[in-house]
Amino acid sequence: MVDPYIDDGDIREFSAHVLSSELVWHRDLENRIVTVLEGIGWQFQYDDGLPFNLNINDKVFISSMQYHRVLKGTTNLKLKIERHNTNG
Repeated sequence: MVDPYIDDGDIREFSAHVLSSELVWHRDLENRIVTVLEGIGWQFQYDDGLPFNLNINDKVFISSMQYHRVLKGTTNLKLKIERHNTNG
């Protein structure tokens, strides 16, 4: 499977044309703070939580090894990813 996003270092972009089936539940090894730079209609969901809307300038904290996913919106989604190593 090809990643559903373009990974340009700290910036990730998801196409409005990505298949919803490619936006899978996943975990990351590091804590992350995700800032929404662009995108309309996209949602974010933590495991065991309800999806919520992602708005421009929103910041979402994701703990290491916490399952999460994004849900497809109507325009391209652009995110800034800040990684925070838990090992100190």
